Amino acid sequence: MGSSKTKSRSLPLLPLRGLLVYPSMVLHLDVGREKSIKALEQCMIDDHMILLCSQSEINIEEPTQDDIYRVGTIAKVRQMLKLPNGTIRVLVEGVIRAEIEQYLPNEGFYEVVARELPEELSGDSETGALMRAVLSQFEHYINLSKKVTPETLAAVSDIDEPGRLADVITSHLSLKIKDKQEILETVDVRVRLEKLLDLLNNEREVLELERKISQRVKKQMEKTQKEYYLREQMKAIQKELGEKEGRAGEVEELRSQLEEAKLPEKIAAKVEKEIDRLEKMPASSAEGAVIRTYVEWLLALPWSKVTEDHLDLAKAEQILEDEHFGLEKPKERVLEYLAVQQLVKKLKGPILCLVGPPGVGKTSLGRSIASSLGREFVRISLGGVRDEAEIRGHRRTYVGAMPGRIIQGMRSAGTQNPVFLLDEIDKMASDFRGDPSSAMLEVLDPEQNGTFSDHYIEMPFDLSNVMFITTANVAHQIPRPLLDRMEVLYIPGYTELEKQQIALRHLLPKQKRDHGLTEEQLEIEPDVMLQLIRGYTRESGVRNLEQQIAAISRKAAKLIVADASAAPVKVDAAKLKEFLGPAKFRYGMAEQEDQIGVVTGLAWTEVGGETLVIEVTIMPGSGKLTLTGKLGDVMKESAQAALSYTRSRSKSLGIDPQFHEKNDIHIHIPEGAIPKDGPSAGITIATALVSALTGSRVNREVAMTGEITLRGRVLPIGGLKEKSLAALRAGIKKVLLPKDNERDLRDVPDSVRHEITFVPVAHMDEVLKHALSDPLPAVPDEEGSLVAGAAAIGAAGEGEAEDTPPLGTH
Repeated sequence: MGSSKTKSRSLPLLPLRGLLVYPSMVLHLDVGREKSIKALEQCMIDDHMILLCSQSEINIEEPTQDDIYRVGTIAKVRQMLKLPNGTIRVLVEGVIRAEIEQYLPNEGFYEVVARELPEELSGDSETGALMRAVLSQFEHYINLSKKVTPETLAAVSDIDEPGRLADVITSHLSLKIKDKQEILETVDVRVRLEKLLDLLNNEREVLELERKISQRVKKQMEKTQKEYYLREQMKAIQKELGEKEGRAGEVEELRSQLEEAKLPEKIAAKVEKEIDRLEKMPASSAEGAVIRTYVEWLLALPWSKVTEDHLDLAKAEQILEDEHFGLEKPKERVLEYLAVQQLVKKLKGPILCLVGPPGVGKTSLGRSIASSLGREFVRISLGGVRDEAEIRGHRRTYVGAMPGRIIQGMRSAGTQNPVFLLDEIDKMASDFRGDPSSAMLEVLDPEQNGTFSDHYIEMPFDLSNVMFITTANVAHQIPRPLLDRMEVLYIPGYTELEKQQIALRHLLPKQKRDHGLTEEQLEIEPDVMLQLIRGYTRESGVRNLEQQIAAISRKAAKLIVADASAAPVKVDAAKLKEFLGPAKFRYGMAEQEDQIGVVTGLAWTEVGGETLVIEVTIMPGSGKLTLTGKLGDVMKESAQAALSYTRSRSKSLGIDPQFHEKNDIHIHIPEGAIPKDGPSAGITIATALVSALTGSRVNREVAMTGEITLRGRVLPIGGLKEKSLAALRAGIKKVLLPKDNERDLRDVPDSVRHEITFVPVAHMDEVLKHALSDPLPAVPDEEGSLVAGAAAIGAAGEGEAEDTPPLGTH
């Protein structure tokens, strides 16, 4: 660029808004501003030449010198046309770049001195390469943009001048005025081409990104529209067929159930998510059925439904009295629980555990508690449950997965606060599938069960409002951590009088109803009922008794149906024998006469108290001790202790001190098929040994229970009430019990205490004094008299009595 070619001249200035004109570019402009119109008029008077410069900001109506770019294009006005709205349309042709040197004073329009900026033609190879690169990028731009026609590319390709090529291509690009101005201000052609190449690269990248986004959006829209269209078609088809079949029907049904269910927010969101998954699945998918079952479970559970408690203590007491005879302690405890509930409104625990023999009414007591509270009642049996998943459910990944029994029970209850009876909690066992009792800890612990987690449901479920009641036959078989969370209520067996009242008040009317008999058609006298209890049943509860009454009811029903005119059936002693056959048990199991070496002991079993006959025979031999009758280890040890005591007291008892070397001793406990264990037969075995060795007979009306030490002390035992009931059944008149168990006599019913004399004993000498009919030979002991020895040993005392039956049977 030489200085000789550069010239300056004064020209009218036309500021452009949002537009830029390059040299050799022809275009129409609409001019409306007053100053601009005057500038055009002046240029038409002069030589038709005008300077076109762009404003930096479009919105400025009256631009100042600072608002107008310094570099613009000198253009020739080819044509000028006044439009009806007052604006002027002009056709201009760019001629050359020019730079404003100064503004001239002029009130009517902008007038400037502008210096022309001519280009130097450059034909070197680098410029040629740049031109080709620019053309190539411009072609890409046209393909991506779709705003520039392919004809434009053909026209541009014919341009040989590099500067003009750059200007024409820039004019076709959708660039900001700032970028276009930069190209205009670049006088050096090579630099201008390089800048244009950069701009083209940037534009191409932006366009490619836009294209990708638009394609993705288009695909998504097409997919959504297609799904919507197909769904609408399916609805229309199903509507025509008038059926609610298929996945769409299922989803619609589940959604309507969700609206009605009023679930907590988290649960509702989970259900909504699962329904959406189900909707998107093909109808043939096997997982669809799994999801549907899961959603149905979530919808069916009582997440927030609660029944209102009817806490009327008098009414509750009435219900318990009407439905249960006896059971004073358990009933009192239940009423205490309800009273506290009434004051506190929400009581965390305790979990009541009803422990007692079969048939004493543990389950029905739970049902009565539910009805007295006005709550739903759910019962599940845990007998034989070995698998942890039975409590906590299986994960949904397994085929045929189901929630655990707790959640199943809650679904069937339909409320969050039922009375939940866990039957036979002592019968749970553990194996390779896990320990269900450990899973039960979470269920029964008031601190944890507010967020009980079932593997199938996978959402925490609140069990804190549930009143749990558990039942067991024996407490010692319940795992210790589980037992700690429960309050144990022992329900002992019934006395004969209680059984008689239960049978007359509850069992007989129930069996009459069950067998379609009216009140008058069958009658059993109270004394006959007592005969039935004594001769045909031997149990702590009343289940077997109910079966016998049911048998009588069947016989009566047959008689009435066979002969419509038959008189009502009145069961007397003869009728009882006719209906049920001869008595199965002999009431008063005590021996008919006093015998040597035969003693009646008292045993505690899971099904209540039992009498136990212990026999001892002495035979010539070499001192061998034989024990028979399926005895446990503890009972065998008791026998050894009894023998050692007898040997140590042989002189004072008038027994040959060498008896154990000259004789064989055989201790036998009949009913060998029944396992027998525990320490409480110790004094019974010792009495039988002494009787056999001394030849003294044992009083047949005396029974005894107590553990023995080597020095003859009598230690406390458990299960006194059950044992006393067994003694009454057997016709025993006197029961010897350990001195430390004297306080437990308050648990023995008054009816039993009237029939039996209870004698507390502290030492074996006292036992022998009461048990043997024949007096022992009065042989003085080296250590003093018998009585003195007994008193001394008795004073020593030992241990506290157990409040619960011991770990064992006897």
